[in-house]
Amino acid sequence: MDLTPTLSRFDDFYKNQSPPWVIGEPQPVIVELERSGRISGRVLDIGCGTGEHTILLSSAGHDVLGVDGAPTAVEQARRNAAAQGVDARFEVADALRLAASPTYDTIIDSALFHIFDDADRATYVSSLRAATHPGSIVYILALSDAGRGFGPQVSENTIRAAFAEGWQLESLTSVTYRGMVTELNAEGLDLQIGTRVDEPAWLARIRRI
Repeated sequence: MDLTPTLSRFDDFYKNQSPPWVIGEPQPVIVELERSGRISGRVLDIGCGTGEHTILLSSAGHDVLGVDGAPTAVEQARRNAAAQGVDARFEVADALRLAASPTYDTIIDSALFHIFDDADRATYVSSLRAATHPGSIVYILALSDAGRGFGPQVSENTIRAAFAEGWQLESLTSVTYRGMVTELNAEGLDLQIGTRVDEPAWLARIRRI
């Protein structure tokens, strides 16, 4: 990214339109992480948006908190959880300034890492460090630079460089990220608005050391 979008811009997305990353269900990759038992302990769903992953994990019995910097997203997430009868917790919080207490055993980042410019990316990783303890696991699901420009994209090297110090990159695999074509990207993708797409993405498993 050349410049990180402001929190107010994200809030405007939720107020005025359906963002392309809101698909009304959890990402298949996150569903599989939960089903395979790779999410454990105290969990933070960072950049939770409208709450699909927090709701998924809460309904599966996990101790999870969903946070987002956009108040409108958090309001929508709470309504979504209530509509599904799930007792899920959400708070407004800036991902670049996470509190050092409590710390989390697992952090889920679905499509947040890739929005940051170089300076904010470093700040974000420091913020993640403050919210974790040695042995904590961070999962990063980010759009890959092999994609068609559905949204911000990052390279393998960008992920490796961001977590080069104080972290162990245990795995980095090619997966897909599911999104919705909107007026923001329909022309660039040459697809109709409302089309669901599965775009190339990275899934990183990173351990705090």
